[in-house]
Amino acid sequence: MIKVNVLLADGFEEIEALAVVDLLRRAQVYVGTVSVMDDYMVHGAHGISVQAEDLFDEVDFAETDALILPGGMPGTTNLKEHEGVRKVTAELAEKGKIIGAICAAPTVLSDLGLLKGKRVTCYPSVETDIQGAVIMKAPVVSDGNIITSRGAGTAIDFALELIAVLVGKERALSVAESIVYR
Repeated sequence: MIKVNVLLADGFEEIEALAVVDLLRRAQVYVGTVSVMDDYMVHGAHGISVQAEDLFDEVDFAETDALILPGGMPGTTNLKEHEGVRKVTAELAEKGKIIGAICAAPTVLSDLGLLKGKRVTCYPSVETDIQGAVIMKAPVVSDGNIITSRGAGTAIDFALELIAVLVGKERALSVAESIVYR
């Protein structure tokens, strides 16, 4: 069974996190919501609080096939400052696991040196924070095991790309059809 973990930090962008969780689950992918805070209740950037299923220290990331970092502020900053997030993200990337980051969250990957020579996209205002990568203006960009997306308005595209990569384009098309996407 494919296992995806979505990391939630206070100040996360709700659409970016929850669209991914929702659509991956519709695609019958196991998705865990993981709080990187000291509490299961994580507070979104726009006042929506979400109860995560696990705390970061409770998760065995060795079983993770994909790790998703939603953007938002100060959610991205909280992810960057979490030593465990940095360590696990770098380890999983090195093992070739799928790493997804949307909005400002690709800056977490950049800070770890994971985007050097990669084609990526991100929220326009953080493009200058991405070092050593080729910035694309596309809604979603996949390069090897790294999948990036621009922001809240591209969250469905991001989730569908994750589905296509993890379980196939046919399943992604089926989910898109089921939600009357385009």
